[in-house]
Amino acid sequence: MERIASFSVNHDKLKKGMYTSRVDSTDIITYDIRMKEPNQGDYLSTGGAHTMEHLFATYARNSPISDRVIYVGPMGCRTGFYLVTKGLSHQDAIWLVRQSMLFIRDFKGDIPGATQPECGNYADQNLDEAHKVAADMSVILDGWTPDKLEYQFYLD
Repeated sequence: MERIASFSVNHDKLKKGMYTSRVDSTDIITYDIRMKEPNQGDYLSTGGAHTMEHLFATYARNSPISDRVIYVGPMGCRTGFYLVTKGLSHQDAIWLVRQSMLFIRDFKGDIPGATQPECGNYADQNLDEAHKVAADMSVILDGWTPDKLEYQFYLD
């Protein structure tokens, strides 16, 4: 089997930020939204990641560019999220992620979709952690540009 591209990234060097993980065809792009530095012992809790998933997906799917969002979801390693888009420029993807982080950072109230009929693990939420991670990411992504999306500095 071929080694998938994301396993070619040296995770011991990877920093927080946003990266182009995969490009399929000419317009389907998977972005790596790295919220924690890998292998450093600080990971998203399941509750924090779950809350971020609900809020990130809610914001992205209600944004002006929602028709170009295919998927938003957490990484199994609990260091970030994937965003899959179709026909979205890198600049617009960066804008969407930054706006999503600002939305999560400032969110108050009931977490969308976090009731028993709506979610399979509705009680496992951590809004405080989501606020902190989103606040950190909104600063990191402030001024992020398409030229910073490349993994080039982190390849083996």
